[in-house]
Amino acid sequence: MRYVYGPVPSRRLGKSFGVSPIPPKTCSYSCVYCQLGRTNRFQIKREDFYPKEEIFKEIEKVMKTTKPDYITFAGDGEPTLCKSLGWLVNKCKKKFSTPVAVITNSSLLFMPDVRKDLSYADVVLPSLDAGNESIFKKINRPYKGISFEEMVNGIIKLRNEYKGEIWMETMLVKNVNDSDKALIEIKKCLEKINPDQVYINVPIRPPAESWALPPSPERIVAAHQIIGQIKEITEIEVGDFGLSEFKSAEEAILKISQRHPLREEQAKGVEKHFRANVIESLISSGKIVRVEYRNKKFLVVNR
Repeated sequence: MRYVYGPVPSRRLGKSFGVSPIPPKTCSYSCVYCQLGRTNRFQIKREDFYPKEEIFKEIEKVMKTTKPDYITFAGDGEPTLCKSLGWLVNKCKKKFSTPVAVITNSSLLFMPDVRKDLSYADVVLPSLDAGNESIFKKINRPYKGISFEEMVNGIIKLRNEYKGEIWMETMLVKNVNDSDKALIEIKKCLEKINPDQVYINVPIRPPAESWALPPSPERIVAAHQIIGQIKEITEIEVGDFGLSEFKSAEEAILKISQRHPLREEQAKGVEKHFRANVIESLISSGKIVRVEYRNKKFLVVNR
């Protein structure tokens, strides 16, 4: 499968069946905390990278054999860069009873056509990691021309127009956006947006920049106190990965870790499913690398 993956365990969306309508690391940001590394295809122009009919055929094929909690458009970068995102979401809504979610970095929400495409989804999960231009540039490292004010106004416009659920996500990074001042500025933006839910995340997988670490527990407590009603996502996800689409343990580990870096114990679970031992050979061949982050070992595709 080229465009779909999973289902994978999600701490927000349960059993999430992922759809990636864009090439790897095609994005409008190059966030310091991104688990997929630095962006190598930097753009804000929307286009159809792949035939939309091919993407939907893969969705149909997997949906015949699985019952996820959500069909989630996310992928290897920013999914709203896909010009046919609205067509794909609408087709899923008409064909399946499973709710559809879109995870977005919020960068293109100032575009009316993007907001229209998202109107077909049941849930939209936009990101807001900063409360001012300076921190926005430091943590998200946006494509030239994307301003903080434009980005926030795009989320507000989505809130005013969109009939579904908006679940805001804020990624906190130590010594970047976790001070009282930074949290108060984020809170002020959230008050203007008025989302249905707010999730506070911290990096749990190896980030693009090694210095992008989780805040201290005290700073997480401060986020609760300052921002208010939030849902904290600071623990590792649990649950099984959908493996029916893969023919071997090697294929499964390579495909899953390309979009969702695996903890080593998760990869060993894949080995057990296929009754195979492939991790060490994949490492010795250079196809994957073992990375330690927060005292846990991860397997990451060698890019």
